[in-house]
Parts: sequence; structure tokens; C-alpha cells
Amino acid sequence: MADLAAVKRALAAQRIETPSWAFGNSGTRFKVFAQAGVPRNPEEKIADAAAVHRFTGVAPSVALHIPWDKVDDYAALAGYARELGVRLGAINTNVFQDDDYKLGSVTNPDPGIRRKATDHLLEAVDIMDATGSRDLKLWFSDGINYPGQDDLRNRQDRLATALREAYDRLGDDQRILLEYKLFEPAFYATDVPDWGTSYAHCVELGAKATVCIDTGHHAPGTNIEFIVAFLLRQGRLGAFDFNSRFYADDDLMAGAADPFQLFRIMYEIVRGDALDPAYGINFMLDQCHNIEAKIPAIIRSVMNIQEATAKALLVDRDALAEAQNEGDVLAANAVLMDAYNTDVRPLLGEVRADAGLDPDPVAAYRRSGYQEQIVRDRVGGEQAGWGA
Repeated sequence: MADLAAVKRALAAQRIETPSWAFGNSGTRFKVFAQAGVPRNPEEKIADAAAVHRFTGVAPSVALHIPWDKVDDYAALAGYARELGVRLGAINTNVFQDDDYKLGSVTNPDPGIRRKATDHLLEAVDIMDATGSRDLKLWFSDGINYPGQDDLRNRQDRLATALREAYDRLGDDQRILLEYKLFEPAFYATDVPDWGTSYAHCVELGAKATVCIDTGHHAPGTNIEFIVAFLLRQGRLGAFDFNSRFYADDDLMAGAADPFQLFRIMYEIVRGDALDPAYGINFMLDQCHNIEAKIPAIIRSVMNIQEATAKALLVDRDALAEAQNEGDVLAANAVLMDAYNTDVRPLLGEVRADAGLDPDPVAAYRRSGYQEQIVRDRVGGEQAGWGA
């Protein structure tokens, strides 16, 4: 049986990073929906992230997206975050929104455009130096739509060249998180389409390059927990982008579509002794809240990850190993299902109460008046959103 005191300590120590862009307006390809009280600048995004941390106690860092969160003084922005009780986390690059990148960024056939994109990666490392951030998060929309449009091998060579230049610019305590995505916006061939491609480039680069798994970026039916187990075995799992998908890259709240999958993923993390923040995995959210209130949705996402983690920690690993070694298929599956079917909400309520927090973070947020305050205060100016 799991040691309940150890489970509570692990849950209290858990850390989940929130994304600045999730607090802004977002939508679909057809419409971006505005909400009252949405941040107008990076400082207000950080203030909302700090609110999430105040009510959950496990979200002490917020990722930035450049140039969406561009400021004149990043050291001052980091200081502002510290004043609010959080810190700046991963720096995410953006080489997918400029018109120049229609045919790709670092893999573009035009060397001038490749230079522009690579310079942006280097700029992001400069920002990391100023903010004290450890992680350079790279996602490339680069790819092609038609056979023959460009040379597949040449594009991999161009990608490797840009990655090498960014890697060589990193400081001793900095690293690359290389994300992948099966498709979209490229449809015939994406230049980093899967975990194997990301992993191969990371191995070529060196120990400071790791893979980021976005849970929405896979083909239907992909066994994501297998990818987790493999990358943990190789020491190359650097981060998650948690979200949910029903069909493709839906970016819904983590744990909303398939909570059992999230549990299975977190079990592999627990089984690999990789939950402790000291291990180095950055458990990030990467979501867009198009129709629901943003801060409560992010709080709910954090809670969903906590619940999946608690269930994973409750797995009777001795009983599971015994059933596995004996080849008892049903008994082994039952051990996992017993843990998954446990109602861990009272346990997490105790963990929060022990930390001086309300056992129900969403209810506490609603009572706090913070939402009403930001609706009153954030009048005028331009709301943040896609491209801002």
C-alpha cells in the first residue's frame, strides 16, 4: 500500500507552470472571443498567474511567449513577478506568425528568412539571461503542404543548423525544450512531427536538449504514456504541455477529455521517480480558453493534474509488480483501476488545508472578488490575445 504521508508530501511539492497566453483572448480559426477583464499587458498576465498560484499553491511560475510578452526591461518584469509571489518560467519563441514564415522559419529555403528566425531564437536566450529562466521552448510550424514543394532532407539540415546555433548560445544552466506536432499548419510533412524526430535532434545536440510532449499533438490512439516511459529511460523528457483534445490540437483544459490518459501519463512519471521538481521536468499548461472564464479554467486544469497525480501516487506498486511478474493480466489491471477509481478530492483538500489554502480553490476564487476587480479595473487599452 502507498505511504499516505509520503503521498501528501509529494503532492505538496508538486509544481505546475501556467502559460501567460492562456489568460488572453483566444478562439478558433473563425472567431476570437473577447472577455471582460482580460489582461492588456504582460504585467496583468503575471498578476492573473499569481492569482492561480495563490489559490492552488502549486503554480509558482509563468511561461512567457515572445513577442506576445515583449517588454523593454525583462529583469524588471522578473522582479515584478517575484513581488507577486511567482517567477518567470520557460521562454517560448514565435516563428510562425510573420508573413515571412509562410514557407517556414528556420527551414525556409530563403537564407535571409532563416537568419531572421534564428536571430529570434538567440534573442530568446538573451531574455532568459535577463529573467533567470532555465528553459528555451521551441516549437516550429515549419513544414510543407505538397509533395515536391521543398526538399525534405534539406529542411532537416537547415533545422539542425539553427538548433545548433541556439544550443551553443545556451548558458550552463539553460536548456532547449524541443516540441513536436503531428500536423497543422503544414499538412503534407511537418519538419518536427513526432517525438522520435525531436529526440533524434536532441541527441545530436547534446545533454542540454530535451523533448517537450504536448498532449494534444499526436495521432488518435497514440500511447503517450509509452513515449513518457521511453524518454524517461533515455533521460530526455524535459517538459509537458498539458491540455486535452477530442479530435486534434483542441487545447482544452487538461484532464477534461480523457482523465484516464492523464492518470496513465502521471503514473509513468511516478514510476520513473520523476515527479519531484528536482528531477527537472517542467509540467506546463498550454491551453486556450475560448468560451470559459480563463482563471477558473486554469485553476481547474491545475486541480485535474493534481487529481491524476494523486491517483498515480496511490497505485500499490508492490501489488502491481507481483501481478505483473506472475503474468496475472486481470490482477495487474485491477491494481491500476483501483487507484484510478479512488476519490482523491478529500486527500487533496487535506493537502491544501495543511498549506493554509482553501480545500476548494475554484470556490475560493469565486468568493475572492478578484474576477469582479479585474473587470472593473481593466477598462480601456487593448486586450491581449493571439498575436498580442
